[in-house]
Amino acid sequence: MSGMGLLVPSAYTRPCDQGNHLSSLGLSVLDIKRKDSLAWRTPGEALGSHSLEDQPHSPEHQLSLSPEPWEAPPVKEALKSEFRPVSRTYLSSLKNKLSSGAWRRSCQPGVSPGPETQEPEEKRVVRELLETEQAYVARLHLLDQVFFQELLREAGRSKAFPEDVVKLIFSNISSIYRFHAQFFLPELQRRVDDWAATPRIGDVIQKLAPFLKMYSEYVKNFERAAELLATWMDKSQPFQEVVTRIQCSEASGSLTLQHHMLEPVQRIPRYELLLKEYVQKLPAQAPDLEDAQRALDMIFSAAQHSNAAIAEMERLQGLWDVYQRLGLEDDIVDPSNTLLREGPVLKISFRRSDPMERYLVLFNNMLLYCVPRVLQVGAQFQVRTRIDVAGMKVRELTDAEFPHSFLVSGKQRTLELQARSRDEMVSWMQACQAAIDQVEKRSETFKAAVQGPQGDTQEPKPQVEELGLRAPQWVRDKMVTMCMRCQEPFNALTRRRHHCRACGYVVCAKCSDYRAELKYDSNRPNRVCLTCYTFLTGNVLPQGKEDKRRGILEKEASAAPDQSLVCSFLQLIGDKCSRSLPRSWCVIPRDDPLVLYVYAAPQDTKAHTSIPLLGYQVISGPQGDPRVFQLQQSGQQYTFKAESVELQGRWVTAIKRAASGWTPEGPDEEDVSD
Repeated sequence: MSGMGLLVPSAYTRPCDQGNHLSSLGLSVLDIKRKDSLAWRTPGEALGSHSLEDQPHSPEHQLSLSPEPWEAPPVKEALKSEFRPVSRTYLSSLKNKLSSGAWRRSCQPGVSPGPETQEPEEKRVVRELLETEQAYVARLHLLDQVFFQELLREAGRSKAFPEDVVKLIFSNISSIYRFHAQFFLPELQRRVDDWAATPRIGDVIQKLAPFLKMYSEYVKNFERAAELLATWMDKSQPFQEVVTRIQCSEASGSLTLQHHMLEPVQRIPRYELLLKEYVQKLPAQAPDLEDAQRALDMIFSAAQHSNAAIAEMERLQGLWDVYQRLGLEDDIVDPSNTLLREGPVLKISFRRSDPMERYLVLFNNMLLYCVPRVLQVGAQFQVRTRIDVAGMKVRELTDAEFPHSFLVSGKQRTLELQARSRDEMVSWMQACQAAIDQVEKRSETFKAAVQGPQGDTQEPKPQVEELGLRAPQWVRDKMVTMCMRCQEPFNALTRRRHHCRACGYVVCAKCSDYRAELKYDSNRPNRVCLTCYTFLTGNVLPQGKEDKRRGILEKEASAAPDQSLVCSFLQLIGDKCSRSLPRSWCVIPRDDPLVLYVYAAPQDTKAHTSIPLLGYQVISGPQGDPRVFQLQQSGQQYTFKAESVELQGRWVTAIKRAASGWTPEGPDEEDVSD
C-alpha cells in the first residue's frame, strides 16, 4: 500500500483549464501519503480507525513503487477480487454521525507542537488543511479525469454500455473537481505562501463555502450511483475491464472505484473538523477570529445541507420502494408524501372466523389497506381501500377472542385489525394517532389564517351524530343469530344476513329493504335498515311488527356485558340446543339477578332459554372435569361447561348467590362479572 497512487502519468492525464496536473501540486506520493490521514481510509475505517500510514510497510508495499505505476496485473486475476459495495446502512450511519457531531474530535489545548516545529499552531492547522486539500484534488482528478473519462471513451468506442449510465454514476463530480482545483486550492495556496503578510483564511472560506452546497446533488445521487456501478460491473465485460484496470493501478491505491466515490461524501465534515481546530488555536486577539468563526458556521451549514440531502434521498428511495410494491397507481404515487409505517396485520372478518393476512401502509395523509396479489408480477400488493387520515379515528378493542386488536375508523371504511403482539398494536395506534394529530394541527392553523385574528363570529355547531357521515363498524355475523331489528332468527334459505351500511347492524332482507344516500360513500344510495332510513331521509314508514309487545325472552344480550353480574360463553351439555350450537352466550343481568338468560350469540336481542335460579342447587359435573358444573332442582337438571376453571368458579359463586335469593343493592356493589 506504499505509494498511494496520487501521481497521474501522462498516459492517463487529461488537460484542464489551468493545467492542474498532479506534478503542479508539488507533492510526491510519499508526501501525500504522509500528510493525509483520513481520505484514504476504507468505509470501515472512515469514522475513526487508524489511517494507512500506521500500517507496516512490507516488501510487497515497497515493490509497488515501480517506475510504471499503471501496469496492472492480468484482468482475469484482477477479477478475482470481490467488489464490496458501500451499503445503505453505512450511508445512514454517516447521516446520523453528521447530525449528532459524533465524529468531531475535541482538540486538546494543552498539546504543544514538537521541538522541531517553530511555527504557530494555527498556521500548522492551515498547512494541514492545504495539504489535505492537495491530496483531495488529486483524488478528484482520479475520479473525473481518469475513471470518468476512460469510461466515457470506452462507451463511445465499443457501445457496450450507454454514456448516460457513466454520467449518472459520476453525477456532478466534474463541477466539484473544477471548483476545488481552480478556485479553492489556489486560494488556500496563495494565503499559505503569503502567511507572513496576511495570516488569515476565514475570509477566503466565507467567500467559497456557499459553493460547497453543490455536494448535496452528489450525495443525493450516491446510493443510486453505487447500485448502477455494481449492476454494470456484472453486466458489461468492457465496463468491468476498464474499472478493474484502473483500480489495480498504483495511482488507485488498491482501492475500489466506489471507495474513491465516497471521498466527496466525507470531505465537508473534514473541513469542519480542521476549521474548528483552527478557531481553537487562534489567540484571543487574532484578527481572523471573527471571520474564522463565521466561516465555521457556514461550513456547518453546508454539512447540514448534505445531511438533509441524505435524509431526502432515503425518504424518496423508501417511498419509491413502497410505490413499486403497490403497482405505481396514479392516484397514490406522490413524491411529497411521507411514509410513516408499513407492515402486515390481520384483518378480523365479520363473516369468517379466522383473521386474514393483510398489509397496511400509512402515509402522512392516507392509510392504504392492501391484499397480497396471487400472481406477484411486478406489484406485490393490491390496494383494496384508501382511508384518508383527515377524519380518521383509532381505538383499542377489548375482545377476548382476538387479543391485540384495534379499530381504524375512517370516512371511507372502518377496519377491525389484529396485531401479533401488544407492542405492535400500540405502535400502529401511536403512528395513526400521530398522523391524525398532524393533519388536525395543519387544519387548525389553516382555519386560524382564514378567519383572521378575531376568529369566527359564529360558533360551529357540534356534530353529535355521525350516522351516514363515516363508515360504521360492522357487527360480525357470528355475533348474532337473529335480525337485530325485528328479532327474527336467520336461516340459510329464507332469511339471510345483511349489513346496514349506515349503522353496521346485521339485519334481515325485510328490515334492510331501504336505500339512503350516505355522505361517506359520495352520496351514493346504499342498503340501510328502517331505523337509519327514517333518520337519514326523514320519511316515516309503517312500523308493522315494531309495535308488538316484547316477549319474556326479548332481553338484549348486547347490553349485558356492561350491565351484568356475570357473562361469558358456556357450553350447554345434553340440551337439545347444544346439538346445533357449540356454545352459548350466558348472562345473569344486574337488573334481573335471579334469572340466567341463554343466547345463541352476544348481540342477540332475544334469548332462546331462561332459567329462574331461585332454589337451584349447584354441584360438580359427573365427567370429572373441573370446568363442568350442574344445576339441579326437582328432577330438572342443566349441565354447563366453562372455558376455564377460574371462569367456572365465578359462575358457581354467582349462581349460588342467586339461588339463595341474593340481589345487589346498588350498581357499584361488588360482583363477579367477567
